[in-house]
Amino acid sequence: MLVDSIFISEPRAASARLLVEANELLKKNSIKPKDLAAIAISSGPGSYTGLRISTSAAKGLCYALNLPLIAINSLGALAHEAKKTIHANLYCPMIDARRMEVYTMLLDENLNQVLPTEAKILSANSFEKELNSNKTAFFGDGSEKLKSLINHPNAIFVGDVHPQAKELGELAFGKFKKNQFEDVANFEPMYLKEFMIKKAVSTEQKK
Repeated sequence: MLVDSIFISEPRAASARLLVEANELLKKNSIKPKDLAAIAISSGPGSYTGLRISTSAAKGLCYALNLPLIAINSLGALAHEAKKTIHANLYCPMIDARRMEVYTMLLDENLNQVLPTEAKILSANSFEKELNSNKTAFFGDGSEKLKSLINHPNAIFVGDVHPQAKELGELAFGKFKKNQFEDVANFEPMYLKEFMIKKAVSTEQKK
């Protein structure tokens, strides 16, 4: 069943509007909460605050509606989208993590994991071994950083690949059919990097 989706673009608006917009989306598509079979969420990596807010909301809905929780790797969802438009031996989704760092992973042509999810600082030698023997597609908002560093004939840079609820939904449905659910009480998203709270505390102490 195909339904509309929403996109909240305003900075720091998600915490105030996420559940309100989700409720409006259900109404718009004539779906009642009791009709839902599961709650799907991005497991990260990504913004600490964004992941924290979305995880809290998803857990609350799961408890309130007695629904299972499904978590999908954000990078895996990007690769799932990219594979529909480009053929390569390897797929390398990248999410900007500030400065010259990205969140990334490497998958083969069947989207099986080759290198695990990590926070990686890019250099001119990044993925040199893989590129020497494989056509590799790089995409996501972090891939522009690598594009400025390397010029390899096996590197394919794919633009206009962004996180899509549709891709997450397709992957979540696959997990749903296999009963691959998370432990709602203990689930934590993939932050990868510690939240920079020390700097904020230090600044507050100096006042």
